[in-house]
Amino acid sequence: MDLKRQILKEHSKANCKCITNYVGSNKKRFSDLIKVYLAGPYRVTQRTAWAISYCVEEYPELIQPHLSTILNFLKQPGTHVAVKRNTVRLLQFIHIPKKLQGRVAEICFSFLKDKKEAIAVKTFSLTVLYNLSKIEPGLKNELLIITQDQLPYSTAAFKVRAKRVVDGIKS
Repeated sequence: MDLKRQILKEHSKANCKCITNYVGSNKKRFSDLIKVYLAGPYRVTQRTAWAISYCVEEYPELIQPHLSTILNFLKQPGTHVAVKRNTVRLLQFIHIPKKLQGRVAEICFSFLKDKKEAIAVKTFSLTVLYNLSKIEPGLKNELLIITQDQLPYSTAAFKVRAKRVVDGIKS
């Protein structure tokens, strides 16, 4: 399959599923998908991010060799919200290596604090930070404070996720 051609074919869940089925647990195909993601242009990157997140949800080990690269890519100025959303979404499903935990926490806290950031990005960041706080309890206080500060101004979806996080931290 020509991944770039397939990605450009249409932007649909069915096409995303077609791509993720093709990639499956195959490391080489996943690496090829990452190459397409990094090469752009932005529309290709945006659509590829969606497929990558679904692949990682099913096969979390696939992202490990590429994790540092996608974190660097995520930090680039002007990153499309779909890329942020799908990248942070996939972080929910994986074990984040110790050497990258600080970087991931920094990225997610910055998304969470940014008043202009999309709610989905903030909500996924909340979950990633909560998962990290189970490993690094020192994050719990800051996460609790930021989450409670955001509650009065948040959407229903964020409030539901935030309530679970706050309850989890307090228990």
